[in-house]
Amino acid sequence: MKKMNRRSFQKTAVAASTTIPLFSIGKPGLSANSKVNVAMIGTGNIAGQAYGGTQTENIVALCDVDSSMIDKNLKKHPSNPSAARFSDFRVMLDKMGKEIDMVCVNTPDHTHFAATMASMEHGINVFTQKPLTHNIWQARTLKKAKDEYKVLTNMGNQGHTYNGIRQLREWYEAGIFGQISEAHSYIKGPNWSGPYFRRPGALPPSNDPVPENLNWELWQGPTGPTTFNSLYHPKTWRGFNRYGTGTFGDWFCHVADAPIWLLDLYEPVSIEAEKVAGGDKWMVADGCRVRFDFEKRGTKEPCTFYWYNGDSKIFRPSAPDDWTWPGNIPGAGTFYYGDKNNGFTDNRSNNPRLTNKEAAIEFKAAGYPDEKYPRIKGGPILELVNAIKGGPEPGANFDYAAPFTEIMLLGIIAVNHGGKIEWDSKKMRITNRPELNQYLKDPVRKGWEYGDSLWRS
Repeated sequence: MKKMNRRSFQKTAVAASTTIPLFSIGKPGLSANSKVNVAMIGTGNIAGQAYGGTQTENIVALCDVDSSMIDKNLKKHPSNPSAARFSDFRVMLDKMGKEIDMVCVNTPDHTHFAATMASMEHGINVFTQKPLTHNIWQARTLKKAKDEYKVLTNMGNQGHTYNGIRQLREWYEAGIFGQISEAHSYIKGPNWSGPYFRRPGALPPSNDPVPENLNWELWQGPTGPTTFNSLYHPKTWRGFNRYGTGTFGDWFCHVADAPIWLLDLYEPVSIEAEKVAGGDKWMVADGCRVRFDFEKRGTKEPCTFYWYNGDSKIFRPSAPDDWTWPGNIPGAGTFYYGDKNNGFTDNRSNNPRLTNKEAAIEFKAAGYPDEKYPRIKGGPILELVNAIKGGPEPGANFDYAAPFTEIMLLGIIAVNHGGKIEWDSKKMRITNRPELNQYLKDPVRKGWEYGDSLWRS
C-alpha cells in the first residue's frame, strides 16, 4: 500500500458535498441564560433520556396516558412537583401552549406524528424520539410542517451528535475512501425474549383487562379502536406492526445514520426484500436483508445500500476482504466499500476506522484531516435546548430526519409485502406495484387528523 501523509490525503480530496450539512444553521431564540419551559408527552422509559437533556431547564408539564408513569417520574425527579399533569396532550397544548417553549415526544411510534404535529401547530419547538414517524406520508408532512410553522426540531438518534460521524465525513470529503459504491448496515434483533419484544400466545391477541392507571382510549391515539392486550403497554408494543416498527425502526436510525447522511442516500429507485424470516400482518419480521439502489447523486456514483437485522448466523454481511482487525467482526455496524479504502462505523454511527488495521495505523500516524464540522457537547435533546437559546440548528432536524426515516419505512414496506418495489420519490409513489401505495399512509380515526391542510397548497 502506498505511504500516506496528510498532504497526499488533502491533494486527493474528493468532495462528498459542497454544502455544509445542517450543523451550522443558527436561529434566534431565548437568550443563553434563559431557561426553556419544557413539556413531556410520555414520561416513562425512554423519557429518561429527555430528562437528562433538560435537567437544567423548567419542566412545566407532564403528560402521560398512564398516571403511574407520572407518579414514578415525580419520585425520580423531585424537582418537577410543580409541573402540571395531563393525560391528553391535546388538552395540555390548548391550555398551556403559550407557556411551553419545547415539547419532548416520548410515546410509542404510532403516536409520534400526532403529538409532534399538534405541538408544531402551536408554534412549539419539538424533540421527537426515533423513529420519527410510523408511515411515509407522516414523514413528508412533518418536513412540510417545519417550514410552515418555523419551529426548531430534532429527532432522537444520539449518534448524530457524536464526534465519530463528523470525523467519518471529514475523512470521506478528504478522499480517504474515494468513491463508495456499497455500504452494509447490520444488527441483531428483534429479541423476542428480551424487555422490548414479546409475542402473544395466540393471534389475534387476547382481550385483557385494562389497568386502572391506563387511559386505553388515549393510548391508541390515531389507530384505535381495538381491545387491550397486556403486551401493548408499557414496552413491548414494538413488535406489533400496528404500533411499532420492530428492530428495523428501532435501530436503523442509529446504525444507518452515517451511511445515509454521508452518501446522500435519500431517494432510492428500488427497494428489494432479498430475504425475510417470519412476520405477518400482526407481528414484525424476525429478520431481513433489504437492498436499496441509488442512482448517481451529484459527484457521487451509483450506490447500493444493504440493511440486515435478525439472527446473526443468517442476516449478517461478510467483512470486506481487507478486514484485518483481530477477533470476530463487531456485532453491529456498517461496512463501507470504497475504491481507495474500506471503512467501518459502529452501531451508533461512531468510532470510524479503516477495515485494514495496518492502513488504519498508517493513516493515524500520517495525521487525520483537519476538523471541519463543529463538535457537539451533549446529546440531541440538549442540542435542541441550545438551539432554542440561539445556538446552531440541530443536525437531525426534520429536514434531515424526515427523508432519513422515509428510507427505513420503504424498507419495512418491502419486508412486509416481499419482493421488489420501484420508487418514484418526487411523486411519492410505488410505480411497479400500485396496490402497495395504500401503505404510505395509515388510516386515522376521527379527532386525530393532522397535517392534511399542508398538502392543499
